[in-house]
Amino acid sequence: MYIASSQNPRIKHVVRLRDDRRERRRTGLTVAEGHDEIRMATTAGHVPVTIFTSPEAAALDEMPAAGEVVTVSQAAFRKMSYRENPDGWLAVFRIRYMELDKFQVGDGCLVMIVESVEKPGNLGAILRTADAAGVDLVISCGTSGDLWSPNVIRASRGTAFTTRGVEADSVDIMRWLKAQGIRSLAATPSATTVYTSADMRGRIAIVVGSEDRGLSSFWLSGADAQISIPLHGSVNSLNVSVAAAILLYEAVRQRSQP
Repeated sequence: MYIASSQNPRIKHVVRLRDDRRERRRTGLTVAEGHDEIRMATTAGHVPVTIFTSPEAAALDEMPAAGEVVTVSQAAFRKMSYRENPDGWLAVFRIRYMELDKFQVGDGCLVMIVESVEKPGNLGAILRTADAAGVDLVISCGTSGDLWSPNVIRASRGTAFTTRGVEADSVDIMRWLKAQGIRSLAATPSATTVYTSADMRGRIAIVVGSEDRGLSSFWLSGADAQISIPLHGSVNSLNVSVAAAILLYEAVRQRSQP
């Protein structure tokens, strides 16, 4: 199939999926742009509903399996695209929504909880680090951004498809943590316990909040412990994705010790 017009209904639908969280929720679909991101998704077992490509796209050694492949004009692709330098590949995927209560918890379960982290770049970076660190589950709560936003997928370099993620209410998350015997460690600059002194072995959840507000009182009071990352300069906080990476890799370090 070939689509020339950027006003084609199918092109407009992709734009709605790209820009509107409600449309993604309604349809259960999302958009990933870029050959590497699409390859990451398909390697993780996600089969594209549709792949859109333009004649200017670089040829692939192997076309990922897809329900449908549609070639579009450069103008039509540009309308769908959300990258500065598009490579001519874009795909629509079904969203794999997970329910928290159905997640199987292992003995050494490592969970990353993000509260009210709204910037797609930060949320995507956390997913990328979670994938690299072997995190079992990422949970988004509060006013956190959409884990399946195309901009989050882009910032995650496609690891949104390889990392199991759940969006849930904080009260439900806390209840689930208690039921599963998962200790929660709330990151806050005011904590007296330095993160390297905290026990991060076994079943734990590391909880981080937004840069400007930090964690809510719900998590600060309800967590099993509070931990901090020492700051020796003029700033009073780190970028949340940087803080998450430091804390996750401390957990990795501790768990690798004999």
